Amino acid sequence: MGDPKNSHFGYDVSMFFWKLIVNIFFREIRPRGAFNIPSDGPVIFVGAPHANQMLDPLLLSIHVYKETGRHVQFLTAAKSLQRTFVGAFSRLMESIPVVRAADNAKAGIGTVYLSETDSCLVFGIDTKFTQEFAPRMQIQLGKVAKYAAAEVIEVVSDTELRIRQEFKVANDSGNDTSTTLLRDKVAALRSAGNEGGLEFKTVPYINQQEMYRYVYDRLRHGGSLGIFPEGGSHDRTDLLPLKAGVSVMALGAMANDPACRIKIVPVGLSYFHPHKFRSRAVVEFGSVMDVPMELVEMYKQGGSQKREAVSKFLDLIYDALKTVTVRAPDYDTLMLVQAVRRLYKTPTQHLTLGQVVQLNRRLLNGYTHFKDEPRIQKLRTDVLKYNRSLRDLGIRDHQVPRVQKATWKILGLLLYRIGLLVFWTVFAMPGTILNGPVFILASIISKRKAKADLAASTVKITGRDVLATWKGLIALGVAPLLYLFYAFLVALLAIRVDASFKWRTLAPLSVFVALPFTSFAALKFGEAGMDVLKSLGPLITALIPGQQRSLDKLRATREKLSNELMEVIQELAPRLYDDFDPVRVNYMRTMPSASTPPSAGTSSLWRRKTNVGAVDAQGLGLVHPMTWLDERLFGWSEYTTGGLQEDEVRADDEDGDAGDYEDVVSKYDELVKGNDGGLRTNLYTELRQRRLDSDAAITHAGIMEL
Repeated sequence: MGDPKNSHFGYDVSMFFWKLIVNIFFREIRPRGAFNIPSDGPVIFVGAPHANQMLDPLLLSIHVYKETGRHVQFLTAAKSLQRTFVGAFSRLMESIPVVRAADNAKAGIGTVYLSETDSCLVFGIDTKFTQEFAPRMQIQLGKVAKYAAAEVIEVVSDTELRIRQEFKVANDSGNDTSTTLLRDKVAALRSAGNEGGLEFKTVPYINQQEMYRYVYDRLRHGGSLGIFPEGGSHDRTDLLPLKAGVSVMALGAMANDPACRIKIVPVGLSYFHPHKFRSRAVVEFGSVMDVPMELVEMYKQGGSQKREAVSKFLDLIYDALKTVTVRAPDYDTLMLVQAVRRLYKTPTQHLTLGQVVQLNRRLLNGYTHFKDEPRIQKLRTDVLKYNRSLRDLGIRDHQVPRVQKATWKILGLLLYRIGLLVFWTVFAMPGTILNGPVFILASIISKRKAKADLAASTVKITGRDVLATWKGLIALGVAPLLYLFYAFLVALLAIRVDASFKWRTLAPLSVFVALPFTSFAALKFGEAGMDVLKSLGPLITALIPGQQRSLDKLRATREKLSNELMEVIQELAPRLYDDFDPVRVNYMRTMPSASTPPSAGTSSLWRRKTNVGAVDAQGLGLVHPMTWLDERLFGWSEYTTGGLQEDEVRADDEDGDAGDYEDVVSKYDELVKGNDGGLRTNLYTELRQRRLDSDAAITHAGIMEL
């Protein structure tokens, strides 16, 4: 039995189907480091963070299949396989069922509290420990105790049991116990007159030997497996502690068969608004890891040596995942770093989605390392104040640099774009109305499911990790039924008007076939309209009397912050990164993505374009003539005030503008040369002026071509 590469027709069909679905759900998906995917041999793809319940394994599987044709078998919760729709597709994708103990947890009888002298001794009040517990089971406390859990090693009586180690909170790093917390909670209850203790659940012990045997067999025959070692999905900004299963699989398979050389590939999934329809994602494949033979030998010895080997290899996997994920201690820090990235990325830079993720990761690492320094704290305060000013004025950061004084051109551009918005709205309206029931049901049901999952989870914050999954599942289930209903209405209408048998048959069939295409067209028209709508804010702001002073002040603030950031990065980055290059605006030599670099070319009416801001009604990735008119008639481009671009990401793919990224590097080199290698005082202003000159030259060249 070889790697199921070409042997399962069902998997190939599933991949084709899911590729269509994810390309509809996401506006853009970018792979990075795809060359790291092994084309043969046993491999385990380790993904993190698990931020999108069903879509995470799909994105990983699709890109592995696209690059190598390999079938990735994911370990999937047996509870998920019991769901009709999810279970059917999971089986087609050759998923491996895993019974999770937490899925079978039951509420215990009575309440519990810890011994005052022994942190591993648990007493019960009105409990029945002898009936509910056995050695190797777990006892899990409730939300008030942060879902702390511990393994039972001995049931002494109905009201007394002993645990192996002190209680630990589910999402802790693994070292901090919660003994003091539990005693404080019980003391608080008793001081309030409640003589009881803490509520608890019984968690059964699950023997996973059968699952491991299957995994070992697949790896021994050169299979490829996928796993999210955090366990369940979540919506936190940092990684959860990793489960030991992935370490046991790799070490166990190599211990059973010395000829089996397993590769580990860390995979990072980064989303821009993961729960929203038509958002963006980056799938990053890290460097391949070999399983150290010394750890395999330790694993073979069993006992404490085996546990140490599993722990050490899990640490290696965690370190590998850190190289492909963006990890922030909290949401506020993540938002701060993204704001810094936008300020640091001057108007001369065109970053791909992958480069944005890499830059976020390095900025976050730098902020975490130097955050206690006074100037970093001051810079943080200034950036947050700048963000508040943006919100007050109703504009976005990328629209600030070129906000200009109110003129007839701004008024003309505003009126023109309002007309353009009406144009796209008219085209998008029919499909939007026809699919309205799908949107409404998907929104309502997904929010209810998220609320239910949040109530049952010990690690979720708002339950956003399941929103995208349920939106997709509901749309897949409801849309075909809705289209059948519309076809039925058309059939009734044909009968009512006494149409011929031919039209009674063809009319409903044509409607059923045409509706998906109509819906997709409406999606693209609506997307273009939303881009236009987002561009109106700064135009309106610029026309409001008295706002020009605020806009000028905001632009000056941005330039000042950008200069300060560049100076700080120039000074501090070399302490963290050996590959820091002071001559580049983007401080990483390794920054370019794994995809093909931009090809050279000139600006023209229908030039190939993939900036997210480009109006792309046909979905062909071409600049629409109306965008060309917007640039030529009013002298504005997508880089100007109110440019048609996304609020957070501007990304060029391999067919983007000619050499924008490398061009800015050479321009930056010219700036610093002759200045003793140092930075000039106003880097941001000079770089921006270079870009203005470059844009003017390109525009002139385009007009000459015409």
